[in-house]
Amino acid sequence: MTARTFVKPPALRPGDRVAIVAPASPFDRVELEDGARELRALGFEPTYEESVFARRGYVAGEPEVRAEAILRAWRDPDVAALIAVRGGFGSAQILPLLDPEVLRASPKAFVGYSDLTTLLAFLTAGCGIVAFHGPMLAGKLAKGPDGYDRATFQRCLCEAAPCGSLAPPGLETLRPGNAAGPLLGGTLTQLVASLGTPWTFDPPEGYVLFIDEVGERPYRLDRMLTQLGQSGVLGRASAIVFGELPGCDEPGGTPTARATVADVLREFAGPVLVGLASGHTTRPALTLPLGVRTRVVGESRARIVFEEAAVAGR
Repeated sequence: MTARTFVKPPALRPGDRVAIVAPASPFDRVELEDGARELRALGFEPTYEESVFARRGYVAGEPEVRAEAILRAWRDPDVAALIAVRGGFGSAQILPLLDPEVLRASPKAFVGYSDLTTLLAFLTAGCGIVAFHGPMLAGKLAKGPDGYDRATFQRCLCEAAPCGSLAPPGLETLRPGNAAGPLLGGTLTQLVASLGTPWTFDPPEGYVLFIDEVGERPYRLDRMLTQLGQSGVLGRASAIVFGELPGCDEPGGTPTARATVADVLREFAGPVLVGLASGHTTRPALTLPLGVRTRVVGESRARIVFEEAAVAGR
């Protein structure tokens, strides 16, 4: 994939309708209600179809039901953004049913993480639309400020200005350096699972790779990073930023996930940071704008800097 311009969705404003969708696994209704309450507290009007409660085993209804709900919300001029209820499994099943031209013709903010990495990668690296690695309703918005970081959520989605610098507690430098490019990525398992499919994660040269993961032991992290390296995906990255990697240390304590990542990437040319609290995190989850030019600074004070706005003015 060559360098491209990422289309920015319009900024959200008070009173905007936000469609709640379920591309992956089913969920407890109370989590949707609690998350919707938080969206109202932010000034938005949550909306959803009854099909969001559909179930088929371990997924939230048939793929056609999930895909059509997303497309109807995307086509609806009164809907300003879409946010997922939860992850789990199932997002990849709806990819054949989505039309990149329809999505790119009318860009909207889309928020999710975990299994929703499949859709985030499809929208960003695939369609060239800025999307958001951010809190979903279940487990994050449903908990209010204890579950997610309101400041980055509002700054990324509501302000047509660069989101600025992030140097949160726990962010550390594994390899020093300074590099910039469009931020892309998500959960490591989903990025690797895309390889060899028509929807292969295909980032441009010089991008910044963000990797989130939970509960994957060090040898699995090694295996997946090795596969990304052998596929050429790592070689295109100018910098790599990892999430907190909770539950990824060996049960006995060693090796740790961070030590494994540092070892696997010991010859990587750019900066490598670890500990960014987005997605799977024990802290209030940060919102990250994917597709936005981002600078990674690997110094004693590790930080990332969003150098352009994630949304367009209205």
